[in-house]
Amino acid sequence: MNVAGVLLAAGVGSRFHGNKHKLLTDVRGESIVGRSARSMVNSGLVASAVVTGSVDLTSALSEFPSLAILHNSAYEEGISTSIHVAIEWAEQNNFDAIVIGLGDQPGVLSASWLKLAQSNSPIAVATYEGKPGNPVCLAKSVWPLLPESGDEGARNLMRMRPELVKRVPCKGTAEDIDTVEDLGQWS
Repeated sequence: MNVAGVLLAAGVGSRFHGNKHKLLTDVRGESIVGRSARSMVNSGLVASAVVTGSVDLTSALSEFPSLAILHNSAYEEGISTSIHVAIEWAEQNNFDAIVIGLGDQPGVLSASWLKLAQSNSPIAVATYEGKPGNPVCLAKSVWPLLPESGDEGARNLMRMRPELVKRVPCKGTAEDIDTVEDLGQWS
């Protein structure tokens, strides 16, 4: 199967009250988004992209020349708009599925991205100690079922159609960094 990775990094990060946008904040020597992107890029997927929006992440991602940078001009309308930017890119490149992760989750391991890509399921969700998290792999067959608008990704679809979902146990963590206090887990 031809599967690509997509990191969603378009949000404003309004709960993070630091000196700069949360995705550009350093964690263990690199930006949060850079660390998240490195995990995706190093996973071995056929292609990788980052959906940006509220802030220019080009410099933080410059060390990944193969990474496609996709801009979501409608980022204020919710995460669903970023997912549709990713799907449009995936359709243009004839991918069979996309593994979608979040730019503020630097604890997701490369192995998790790959395990989800190899899941062979319409929807595959990473689980950490039994709890669902990110990334999530979405096969082409479910793309039309995703919400067109709003601030929800595939969560409602997974609730409504559990027969489509495969849970994939992963190591690492899907804890996100939403506040300056959340950075404490990375110091």
